[in-house]
Amino acid sequence: MAETKSAMRKPVFTKIDQLRPGTSGHNIVVKVVTSDMVLQKGRPDGPQVRQMKIAECVVGDDSGTIVFTARNNQVDLMEPGTTVILRNAKIDMFKGSMRLAVDKWGLVEVTEPASFNVKEDNNLSLVEYELVNVVEE
Repeated sequence: MAETKSAMRKPVFTKIDQLRPGTSGHNIVVKVVTSDMVLQKGRPDGPQVRQMKIAECVVGDDSGTIVFTARNNQVDLMEPGTTVILRNAKIDMFKGSMRLAVDKWGLVEVTEPASFNVKEDNNLSLVEYELVNVVEE
């Protein structure tokens, strides 16, 4: 019997220190270190239906930390101390530094508390990248 090609692939999990600018499709297990609300528009009882919330969260694993931009209902999941799985996360660049984000094609889910300690002295969002145009000769 031939194996069907639509079999689910096991997700490959990445470590924070393996993240690079312009990459996407990352599955990462992280602990939330901090969470700061940076934007909140619209009230649940207001005339506009859409609320908009954005929080900048420092998340990390045993290889380092990075700033994760949480949007709307993701914000409520990003409680400091919580372990979350970020599925299909991507790297956005903001003012020359990497930010981790999960858009509508990804998923943020709370999971069992992880056993690792976050390596807080390796924050990838503090590394500044310069946009370099490569000219092929």
